[in-house]
Amino acid sequence: MASTTTTSLLPSKTFIRTQSHQPSTQPHQPSLPTNPRSIRSVKPISAVHSAEPSKNPIVSDKPPKPTTSSTSATATAAASSTTATRVPKKWAVDSWKTKKALQLPEYPDQEELESVLRTLDAFPPIVFAGEARSLEERLGEAAMGNAFLLQGGDCAESFKEFNANNIRDTFRILLQMGAVLMFGGQMPVIKVGRMAGQFAKPRSDPFEEKNGVKLPSYRGDNVNGDAFDTKSRTPDPQRMIRAYCQSAATLNLLRAFATGGYASMQRVTQWNLDFTEHSEQGDRYRELAHRVDEALGFMAAAGLTVDHPIMTTTEFWTSHECLLLPYEQSLTRMDSTSGLYYDCSAHFLWVGERTRQLDGAHVEFLRGVANPLGIKVSDKMDPNELVKLIEIFNPQNKPGRITIITRMGAENMRVKLPHLIRAVRGAGQIVTWVSDPMHGNTIKAPCGLKTRPFDAIRAEVRAFFDVHEQEGSHPGGVHLEMTGQNVTECIGGSRTVTFDDLSSRYHTHCDPRLNASQSLELAFIIAERLRKRRLGSQRPLASLGL
Repeated sequence: MASTTTTSLLPSKTFIRTQSHQPSTQPHQPSLPTNPRSIRSVKPISAVHSAEPSKNPIVSDKPPKPTTSSTSATATAAASSTTATRVPKKWAVDSWKTKKALQLPEYPDQEELESVLRTLDAFPPIVFAGEARSLEERLGEAAMGNAFLLQGGDCAESFKEFNANNIRDTFRILLQMGAVLMFGGQMPVIKVGRMAGQFAKPRSDPFEEKNGVKLPSYRGDNVNGDAFDTKSRTPDPQRMIRAYCQSAATLNLLRAFATGGYASMQRVTQWNLDFTEHSEQGDRYRELAHRVDEALGFMAAAGLTVDHPIMTTTEFWTSHECLLLPYEQSLTRMDSTSGLYYDCSAHFLWVGERTRQLDGAHVEFLRGVANPLGIKVSDKMDPNELVKLIEIFNPQNKPGRITIITRMGAENMRVKLPHLIRAVRGAGQIVTWVSDPMHGNTIKAPCGLKTRPFDAIRAEVRAFFDVHEQEGSHPGGVHLEMTGQNVTECIGGSRTVTFDDLSSRYHTHCDPRLNASQSLELAFIIAERLRKRRLGSQRPLASLGL
């Protein structure tokens, strides 16, 4: 969590008491490993998040050293008393290796790989367990319709585009979108970046062929390079070290932006990006910002403080797809307060469409870490399989633990999503429903570049809200591939990007992203739906005289 604020806008005790189901209020409890020797041995390192010394637990870098048999038996008995009885098998940080692992690169030099992983084992965690728990609480609020998740960032981060301006601009557009959504929905907005670790990408084919030359597919900068030559495409474990360093540096800057005054609501009028200033969306945002500014002025005149941390800082979390399992294992740490494991590479992790097999390695790894988790779901997902997957990840049915990220196109959304919602509801499972309107709407332009029509993205968002209104469930958030840069990668929007414009500023080396203007436009569309939903929920109360 990039913020150092400790005041919660959403008291978790209140919303848990109002649940129709009775989920456990204890942290997610995976089984602890029975074979500590299977984990690479390093000197334990402890770290405390300085912002909350009394609340954030000490995070031990590695599990404790093997103990004597009598001590081990006592520890096992203690662990079993706090472990969910429905977890079917013992879990260890490396138990995923007993399962079939898809989408992993083949490293030619195993000794170098092991050397890199030992180095990562000894590195400090990038995020902290207390931060991940805080995010889980907020996501639990979104599951109940009392908050909204805004998750966005690059399709895949790259080494060559790593600079402070790019990080700042993406953070700034997320702040703007958050302000728009909070103003329209009159509810807290949970801001999570696809940043500080979103490098690896799944591929439909392990190899790519050009002009008769066949090379390994590009899997993200933390695995190999995108240039089509043997040296670049050979998986290089040293890239994981660079990815760790870039992730840590990115989060360091994000923390500074979130807590150093940049994210203060008093600066709401200054967040507009230069190239959106004279656009329709820029004008709409400026009008909203002035209204917020006037409200802050009224508060100050009335004697209400506007320099409270809630007004001067923001909470910001990081996320990425859990794909490169050796890297994820090396950054997994035991929280010495609770005895739970957290993947300290990010606050939030998701499992993708290609790696969510019930008996697969990625599901095995993720079921044992206590981070809040996402499940990417397309129109191919069987409702019964989704219920089983949620049960594996969240046997205690804890609110905020599971976020379902739907990505299926508008037409399929209207047909398929109702069945998924009914199946999950029928099983009594509590999840946060989120729309990813990007991945189901990718097309190839006449020039050969991949793009996404803004109209199709908007249509899927509308379908998402329509289905939840129809089913009486809560639309909990949106998950976007976007950037604060003035790129031309997705066609359409009020500042129309055409097929002919694509090549002018097409910078992505993976999938097309919304630019800042398109992102802001979409935020206004979503805010309007949140406003209508809010007003609609108030009418029945008004009719009762409440």
